[in-house]
Amino acid sequence: MPPSIEIALLLLGVLSLETRGPRLACALQIQQAFASPNRTNNFVVDQVSGKVYLAAVNTVYQLNGTLGIEVEKRTGPVEDNLLCHAPQLPQAPCEHPKTLVDNHNKLLELDREQGVLVVCGSVYQGFCELRKTGNISEIAVEFPPKGEKTVFPSMLNIAANDPNASTVGLIFRSHGGNTRLLVGATYTGAGTPFFPKNHSKEDLRFENTPEIAIRSLNIKDLPRLFTYDINPSEDNVFKIKQEVKAKNKLNFVRAFLQKTYSYIAINNDAKTSHKGSQPNSILARICLDTENPRKSGPESRKLTESYIQMPLQCGATGNIYSRLLSVYPAEIQVGTGDKPEPYLFGVFAKADRKSALCAFRFGDIEEEIRQGRRNCSNSPSSDVQVLDSVIQGSGAACIQKGNLVLQPEQLDCGAAHLQHPLALQRSLRATPLYEYPGLSSVAVDNVHSHTVVFLGTSNGRLRKLTLLRNLTLGSQWTLKLPASESVHHIMTFDTNDRNFLYLMTSHHLLKVKVTECGQYRSCSDCLGAGDAYCGWCTLRNRCMIQKECAQGPLARSWISMSEGPQQCPSMTLTPPEISLSADIKYMGILINGSMPDLIGSQVECDYGLGVSTVATVHLDYGLAQIQTCPLLPRESYPHIPPGRDHLTVPVAIKVNGTSVVSGSFIIYDCERTGAIHPKTSCVSCLSTRWRCYWDQQTHSCLSSKNESKHNLLENAVSCPSLVASDVPPSPSGMTQDFTLSLRNIKEGEEVECDFGTEQRYRATWLNSSAVKCSGVTLHTAQRSQVYHLSLRRIGYSDKYIDSPEPMAVEVYNCAVGSWDCSQCWGREDQGHLCSWCDNGCRLRDDCQPIRDQCPAPNIQKISPQSGPLDGGTLLTVQGKNLGRRAEAVKVSIGSVPCTLLPERYTVSVELVCVTGRSEYETADIVQVVVDGNEMGASKEQFSYLVPRLLSMEPRKGPRAGGTRVTIRGEHLDIGSQVRVKVNGTQECAIKMPAADIIECTMPAAVQEHTEPVVVCLEFENLPCQGEELSTTYSYEKNPTISFIKPKRSYLSGGRTITVTGQGFDLVQSVIMEVLGVGQTTCTVHSISMIKCASPASSQSQQALLQFYLNSVLYTGDSPASSDSEPEEEEEPHGGQFLLEYVEDPQFFTASKEKLIKHHPGEPLTLIINKVPSDLELAPEEYSVMIGSHPCDISFYNDQLFHCTINGSLSSSERELPVTVQVGNFHRTIAKVQLGGSELAIVVSIVVCCVLLLLCTVALVVYCTKSRRAERYWQKTLLQMEEMESQIREEIRRGFAELQTDMTDLTKELNRSQGIPFLEYKQFVTRTFFPKMCSDYEKSLVVQPTFENDGLGPRALPETHPLLQDWQSSNTTRPNMEEGITLFSTLLNNKHFLITFVHALEQQKDFAVRDRCSLASLLTIALHGKLEYYTSIMKDLLVDLIDASASKNPKLMLRRTESVVEKMLTNWMSICMYSYLKETVGEPFFLLLCAIKQQINKGSTDAITGKARYTLNEEWLLRENIEAKPQNINVSFQGCGMDSLSVRVMNSDTICQVKEKIIEAFYKNLPFSQWPRAEDVDLEWFDSGSNSRILQDLDNTSEMEDGRKKLNTVFHYQIPEGASLAMSMKDKRDNTLGRVKDLDTEKYVHLVLPHDELMETKKSHRQSHRKKVLPEIYLTRLLSTKGTLQKFLDDLFQAILSIPPERPPLAVKYFFDFLEEQADKRGITDPDTLHIWKTNSLPLRFWVNILKNPQFVFDIDKTDHMDACLSVIAQAFIDACSISDLQLGKDSPTNKLLYAKEIPEYKKRVQCYYKQIQEMAPLSEQEMNAHLAEESRKYRNEFNTNLALTEIYKYAKKYRIQVVNALESNPTARRTQLHHKFEQVIALVEDNIYECSSEA
Repeated sequence: MPPSIEIALLLLGVLSLETRGPRLACALQIQQAFASPNRTNNFVVDQVSGKVYLAAVNTVYQLNGTLGIEVEKRTGPVEDNLLCHAPQLPQAPCEHPKTLVDNHNKLLELDREQGVLVVCGSVYQGFCELRKTGNISEIAVEFPPKGEKTVFPSMLNIAANDPNASTVGLIFRSHGGNTRLLVGATYTGAGTPFFPKNHSKEDLRFENTPEIAIRSLNIKDLPRLFTYDINPSEDNVFKIKQEVKAKNKLNFVRAFLQKTYSYIAINNDAKTSHKGSQPNSILARICLDTENPRKSGPESRKLTESYIQMPLQCGATGNIYSRLLSVYPAEIQVGTGDKPEPYLFGVFAKADRKSALCAFRFGDIEEEIRQGRRNCSNSPSSDVQVLDSVIQGSGAACIQKGNLVLQPEQLDCGAAHLQHPLALQRSLRATPLYEYPGLSSVAVDNVHSHTVVFLGTSNGRLRKLTLLRNLTLGSQWTLKLPASESVHHIMTFDTNDRNFLYLMTSHHLLKVKVTECGQYRSCSDCLGAGDAYCGWCTLRNRCMIQKECAQGPLARSWISMSEGPQQCPSMTLTPPEISLSADIKYMGILINGSMPDLIGSQVECDYGLGVSTVATVHLDYGLAQIQTCPLLPRESYPHIPPGRDHLTVPVAIKVNGTSVVSGSFIIYDCERTGAIHPKTSCVSCLSTRWRCYWDQQTHSCLSSKNESKHNLLENAVSCPSLVASDVPPSPSGMTQDFTLSLRNIKEGEEVECDFGTEQRYRATWLNSSAVKCSGVTLHTAQRSQVYHLSLRRIGYSDKYIDSPEPMAVEVYNCAVGSWDCSQCWGREDQGHLCSWCDNGCRLRDDCQPIRDQCPAPNIQKISPQSGPLDGGTLLTVQGKNLGRRAEAVKVSIGSVPCTLLPERYTVSVELVCVTGRSEYETADIVQVVVDGNEMGASKEQFSYLVPRLLSMEPRKGPRAGGTRVTIRGEHLDIGSQVRVKVNGTQECAIKMPAADIIECTMPAAVQEHTEPVVVCLEFENLPCQGEELSTTYSYEKNPTISFIKPKRSYLSGGRTITVTGQGFDLVQSVIMEVLGVGQTTCTVHSISMIKCASPASSQSQQALLQFYLNSVLYTGDSPASSDSEPEEEEEPHGGQFLLEYVEDPQFFTASKEKLIKHHPGEPLTLIINKVPSDLELAPEEYSVMIGSHPCDISFYNDQLFHCTINGSLSSSERELPVTVQVGNFHRTIAKVQLGGSELAIVVSIVVCCVLLLLCTVALVVYCTKSRRAERYWQKTLLQMEEMESQIREEIRRGFAELQTDMTDLTKELNRSQGIPFLEYKQFVTRTFFPKMCSDYEKSLVVQPTFENDGLGPRALPETHPLLQDWQSSNTTRPNMEEGITLFSTLLNNKHFLITFVHALEQQKDFAVRDRCSLASLLTIALHGKLEYYTSIMKDLLVDLIDASASKNPKLMLRRTESVVEKMLTNWMSICMYSYLKETVGEPFFLLLCAIKQQINKGSTDAITGKARYTLNEEWLLRENIEAKPQNINVSFQGCGMDSLSVRVMNSDTICQVKEKIIEAFYKNLPFSQWPRAEDVDLEWFDSGSNSRILQDLDNTSEMEDGRKKLNTVFHYQIPEGASLAMSMKDKRDNTLGRVKDLDTEKYVHLVLPHDELMETKKSHRQSHRKKVLPEIYLTRLLSTKGTLQKFLDDLFQAILSIPPERPPLAVKYFFDFLEEQADKRGITDPDTLHIWKTNSLPLRFWVNILKNPQFVFDIDKTDHMDACLSVIAQAFIDACSISDLQLGKDSPTNKLLYAKEIPEYKKRVQCYYKQIQEMAPLSEQEMNAHLAEESRKYRNEFNTNLALTEIYKYAKKYRIQVVNALESNPTARRTQLHHKFEQVIALVEDNIYECSSEA
């Protein structure tokens, strides 16, 4: 999801608000949000620049003010081990394996003055970095400084080194301006859950990381950075003693500044009790020297001197919230005081998730501290103790010191001579201000003298509370945060605008606007909402914060919440009502409430008609203002609407164009009042709230009183009116007279009676108050009709005498609405004089004689026909003549009375009665008796039955309800009402009641029932009648849905969506609804799986998906809160999931043909390709139909499959469609065209034969070949597709290995055994005499000797002759030693030695091997005088350079063909040994281990040595051998170790298994001390305790291709975890030598030798292997290369780098020598000098080492490893070459493999040479001193006499040539060197001597 969409979704969070009154809109709003992919740790806000720094796992972000990313810096994961020192610590090697570890940020502090951001992580022992605040990707200060050696672990181990351990900190400045960092960190060393077990001796934390420390943070004083030895006398730390750390498990919450003190909030987790009855929250205080220095000297106070702590208790005893979660210091106004006081607010919690807010006054805290110090010094008590658990403390208990008077500073901060540190024992108590579950953080602000508290919760809510002055709750709101993530315990206000609050959740950083005043539209709503931030801005007529009101110095322009709604502006208008005819020019306006002075402002009256008038302000003081406004002209007012007598005109007071207060007045018209109420015109006129008058002459309503009219009425009582009287109903058509009473009317006035009909009747006066209307005849065709009688004035249009109470006249018609006798007579109660005669209802006057006797009742239907014995059934009886009135009717069921309900009685036709109780089950007729004598009986019987509940299924269901239960029983449908009651309070909604079965839907559980609830059948509103009608039902935990898979569907729908979760056994029905798409019904498959088919969608989209379980919407698993408060914060859509719709899959045949020809009777195979998509379709989702025939599908990969029909296709149609179906998706991709029948072919052939025989034969031949070619083409196409699929699969697998092997190898590499370096003397002998050492090692293979010790049997190493003491044998001549000594003297003469060497080199039989041997012997003989040896080598090199310069100087030193070239090799080896061991050794050894492990990860042929993973093409196993790794448990008899688990491949031979076992047991010893695989036996114990000796060859070995196959783990069927035992053989078994020496013509392991040449033989046999192109396996070379690349890069970097602490002096010295020689000879070609340097160091020394690791390490260099090292050495050689590689497709893979990296390596070589050149020149004295030190270091390591003896042999052999050379040299002749040489010969040759040793 893109970040913009994600942030938009965050801002659409559901907002909810809760107050003690009615619910209001939310007063909080998310302004900006930032989503972090990793879990967040800390954040800090730069209040000046507005930048926000956020630290998450492995990443630090720099955000701008709108939370947009400016810089992102990765900080992890890194390779680390908890037991290792930080790698930044010099000289700190670690033997423990390191793995990739996530870096959790532990501390993030901002230092604006120095411009640094302190970032401390959990890796590298809590190491801290200083980054630039402007760009955090850059390091501000490199620490430790480069080359700094005085770095201690305590300077690096700063924060806690575990993700779950706490760290707090703060930055402050001392009075001297020095920056300090106070850090509190949880101890994570030995004895804590954070520390690995059984490694206590490697605890790096105790000495280096105190619990609390004040460290230097002055970046200008780098050597002291992060040190805590600020105090001259002692470290400025608070460290708990090791033995009591278990009792002081400090968990730090927050550190903050208050005045000059630092407070640290802590929890001591060691004191946490099970019941939480005691507080474990601690508030500690430390004095900081931030202001005035003390007299005793600057910075002299120790941290522990001022340290004092006290317990904090939130809640009373028995209800203590014991754990502190968050604190926030704030200054608030409490009580009646006007000055804010500092308070500490804290959120505390219990173990059951309940939490509370408490507040502590800082004044009380300070007073407690002072009193505690007094008590400790003057009157020791149990209220204060000295913390003797602290190392830096004074140690003893409180001691009374007489009348010692403590100074104020000592009371606050202690002193060195006072006891310290102190701990108060009495808790500082506070009563909870607010209790709520799940609180996690707090922030407090003082807003307009109101305290506003913000509380974060663990379920992702932000609650805002307004506290009154007495700190009681005023109002509260809630904001729901994204993803319902827990809120971090630290929240921060934006100091530039405190209307914004920064807070952090587990994956988000949010900027929240703390108020939303604009939602309140009126002043009363604004001030009544209880939001202290909001007030009414009068002159802007809006609710807003005071800052936005911005009215300058105007008083009363902003009304705060404290002033209350009564101060809202209002207006009073005078007059409030104005007659339409009145002549009023001005209106007076009185403004009440808070309003600023309006003098000088533009004030207008707006009448809402688009016209305003200028107001005049008359009085403006205090809270009342008087002004007048001109009224608009009458014609400007709108017309009064028809049917209305007044109009409301709005008036608004505008100040400077803004409406600030509004009201209205009324314009009325009295004439309209009388007109709109014609029947009550006078009363309506005189009853209005404005003044109107009634004119009796004109009978009209007037607005004003005219003096000319004296008979105006002003009181409604005086109005002329008709007095209403009751008139009995009259029959239709009957003529009658009406007499009417009047009042307040003049006699004689002409009036007439108006009944609302067209005919009116003139009234005659009977007296002064009565009139009579005669001959009135009224008709009706209805059962009854009412006419209203009015008196109308004759001569006036529509003017009536008032009728305040309308006079009603009822007219009835007997012939309508009465269908039987009882109905007719029943009208008598309504005053209708009707009777029944002649089968009809008529007027009584029309019936003669009158008979009031009606027929007996006729009962037609009763319902219901059964009921319970207890009665109460509402029995409905329908029929005719069921009585005239209710009281005359009696109903009974047999003898049981049934009580009639009068309110439900319908005359004659229907009655309802309540059945009485019956004593037993019975059935009887229903009887109705009318007037005591007429009786009717029902045809049906009513039965009294006893219902029974027999069973209910199911008996359990989810708490959410919706379960359909089926109740079975007897007589379940009796009575008029049946209900299924659950627990006596809820109802199970009945769906289908029947006599023996009831189905109903269970309601949701009201509470969490732990016991079954009672389900009971209730009849007729009677309570449960017994156990026979009840059963029990259990509410179980709601089903939960964990996830859905897949999360994508194609547009056609029908894809099976698998829903995984728990508790689906309680689900009866499932509906999956995709919002905006549709819904489908799902199927429950198991207790944890539901399957649904996706509905079809019209477009690609991401849709929300939700489920209805048992018809109840699933909203997620939301456990009920433990408290009784309603959870308004539950997720409204917690059960929604995302389902993405993508395009339908696309399929096509192999060549995309639409028509496929096929001949019936032959098998048909189609190749179908699928276009790649994101659907990840499973094989079982496909189906293919050819016509109506299903096709068998076989898959090769996710993009290709085969469809095969082996049977014959038969159809009447010629073409069959090929249809691919996936869900609801159906697509015809091709058609199969069937060929003609054989009969038609035969007929055609016969006809053709008759016509043309030759053409017929040709046609047959052509058809046959055509079919064969077509089948062959299809088969070939199938093979090609299969091969392409295999190639694609192999490349994909190789790529996956390339990506994953690096991580696997790093994890598996175990270096616990250390690096087995050879000693210097062994390194020298192997390097100087490689051929000799190789022959010597081979001799050791013949018969090694072993010894036993605690580690088991191991081989004894042998020593080289040059390393043994030289002793003369008995045959040695007496002058032998004297002669050798003299010869040594001669060799130390430069002239002799140079002449001697040149003389020997001039001899043709002095071979290259002899020259190398002489050079190495000379090196041994002169090893004690390396400076002399160096001068000899230089002189000889000058001669060699002179000789080469005249020919081709670039060829110099290319080979080792002269004595001096071998001397140079030896010299380089001696000088580079220390560098090799200290710098290059570790990466080189790691590379060797990596190569060996990578080879062992795959199959390796034991005979040919070829392996699956290699760097050398010639050693690549070019077959896909299926091999799997497995673990076996092995014990080694005689070995002191327990059994080990060894990882082997099931394709390994027994010898290979032995080698891996030996390596596992002897990995901590040098290879020379390992036993051989041939010398041990391996025994397998199977499950039946039977044992078996495992061998490579035995009588169970199999034969393959005429060769015997070696036994493997798979051959023996050794299972995973099998137990094996290894032991030494008693004597060697020579039947089978080393496997690699076996005859390949007789034996085979994995592949045949020269397998590619054997392919021609495959036609004679069926191969069981599936062969592919061998070249495809070359990708494994890339896989191996990629895996080893990091190790190779590290090695080359070590070789081609110059460490500042160990610069290669010999290299600098020799390179300078070469440059000097080139200058002397005028050689200016830089390539020549480059070649000389390359030939003298990289190719002469490093390549030799790379190809021969056995020179450096005591390891086993196998032939395969040697082949891989050759490839690496070749890459190194190419990197040192100056010529460009010309590579092509025919180039060997060994050169192609690293072709891409060679240019980069070449740059490194050139850079290395340049760095050497730029080094400071080395003088001869400095080099000689270095060489002398090397000589001294390895003095007496070699047998120099033996070396001299061997040199003498060459001198003796070439005696004559040497003497001649000496004689021809003038200098040698002058010094008589030839005579001295002859003397040596004479002394040594006095007797025949044969050296007993040969080097």
